[in-house]
Amino acid sequence: MNKYETVFILTPVLSDAQMKEAVEKFKAILTANGAAIVNEENWGLRKLAYTIQKKTTGFYNLLEFEAEPTVIKKLETEYRRDERVLRFLTFRLDKYAAEYAEKRRNLRAAKTNANETKED
Repeated sequence: MNKYETVFILTPVLSDAQMKEAVEKFKAILTANGAAIVNEENWGLRKLAYTIQKKTTGFYNLLEFEAEPTVIKKLETEYRRDERVLRFLTFRLDKYAAEYAEKRRNLRAAKTNANETKED
């Protein structure tokens, strides 16, 4: 199984619940096809570098997962069919990118734990 990351941008006209439902749909597609989701990040509403479909912002989401190569085609077909998706990019992580992604996850987890400790 290969390690992959996919980043997709959802249209900004969605409500918070609709955005979460779209993310859950793509996660369900991955798990139904035998993928193991390693990490999920919601980057929130961000400004786009250029206008896409007359929109200047979008909801960015990242999914990191392990899957067989055949799963990617199914996932990207669903991205193309879903009108809520403005853009997407899926790529296979080589060993260096996988190490970097793991460091980034650990750093993010450490920051979250530090913030929780401060609040207590």
